[in-house]
Amino acid sequence: MIETLRVIWRHRTLIWRLAQRETEARFRGSLLGIIWVALVPLIMLAVYSLVFGSILKAGWHSPTTGQAQEFSFPMLIFIGLTLFGVLAETINRSPSLILENPSYVKKVTFPLQILPVVALLSTLINAGVSLTIFFIFYLLMYGLPNLSVLYLPAVIFPFVLLCLGASYFLASLGVFLRDMKHVTGPITTALMFLSPVFYAPDNLPENYRQLLYLNPVTPVVIQARDVIFWGRAPSPLEWGAYMVVALLIYALGSAWFQRTHKAFADVI
Repeated sequence: MIETLRVIWRHRTLIWRLAQRETEARFRGSLLGIIWVALVPLIMLAVYSLVFGSILKAGWHSPTTGQAQEFSFPMLIFIGLTLFGVLAETINRSPSLILENPSYVKKVTFPLQILPVVALLSTLINAGVSLTIFFIFYLLMYGLPNLSVLYLPAVIFPFVLLCLGASYFLASLGVFLRDMKHVTGPITTALMFLSPVFYAPDNLPENYRQLLYLNPVTPVVIQARDVIFWGRAPSPLEWGAYMVVALLIYALGSAWFQRTHKAFADVI
């Protein structure tokens, strides 16, 4: 784990440049180009508002008062889907990450450890744009958020660490098991519906609520809504437990990648 961190820090400039290039390449050749980074979240928010706000007229109850909440349902699920999208894109893309870059694998001097970091950083750039648009609409609709929103970076940090650890493990496993890229799609779909993205945990029967916390998306979605909408600081115990799990997954994933990456060239 320490060696991986050293490699990441040593090549931090290269990581940033590759992430920028990857973000630009995603929209290269399209009519609007990089504008799509901001346009896609706007379209998503409009669709959510139409479907859940106007057609289904879905509501959400405050976890503190139990009463109908002033915040719109589309805004509540937008933050959940934005965070879930980081994990989903990471999991779905990681098994093909090394296979899509055989030229890097065959270059002895290229640090393969940075490829999952580059992919995750590119995903975080898109998520950052979505969050920026989210907060612009939040300011227009509800005014300044509670000061508890300052906890948001701390809430997201262990989630990002967990995503990176999963990316290391899946990127390596995808080299040896080519079927992994077909398995991750159904897994992420299941994770989405088994997490409180579209519903509050209180809507579930009490016997099933604890099972939600086996989903890595659950803690970050709940804590993000707490600090943004409900004005509540994250529980130190819950945040600490999530951080420990994230560190464990990162340590295991990076260790597995370090142990197996020398065999990539022979398999590819």
